[in-house]
Amino acid sequence: MIGLKCSLRVRYVIYNIKLKRMKKKLKVSAIRNGTVIDHIPAGNLFKVIAILGLDQVEGQITFGTNLDSGKLGRKAIIKASETYFEDDDINRIALIAPHAKLNIIKDYQVVEKKVVEIPETIRGIVKCFNPQCITNNEEITTFFQVVSKNPIALKCRYCEKITGSDQLTMK
Repeated sequence: MIGLKCSLRVRYVIYNIKLKRMKKKLKVSAIRNGTVIDHIPAGNLFKVIAILGLDQVEGQITFGTNLDSGKLGRKAIIKASETYFEDDDINRIALIAPHAKLNIIKDYQVVEKKVVEIPETIRGIVKCFNPQCITNNEEITTFFQVVSKNPIALKCRYCEKITGSDQLTMK
């Protein structure tokens, strides 16, 4: 009988240790249905929110920033309940979150995983770095052709100047 009590006590202690570890790891609560965007560079979280228009969404949006990440050092995460995105919308964030991963959630389960990809053209989210460009002086939507994905190089449709990754400014 003493052996059984001891064994149960050991199991109880091990269970509590595991439970405490799990509680420490869970930083942002689970969602039932929606989209999780993970591996966003911490400093770009609010840019991603703006690009995707999440500040206009009626549903619940949960985000965390400066979370520990093996790949990025510090990362951000967004959980959008009952919200789903088209591939074109998600790929717009590739300029500032090239390693972002999307998980589509249904009934608390990941049913699909996606990786962002830089699209062939970029419209309306990046400013042309050329101060003389018509897009910087009139109400014209910017439009770029992606000429290189690594490193990023965008060619303006109007002035034909190349904007490099070090010159990117989001609108």
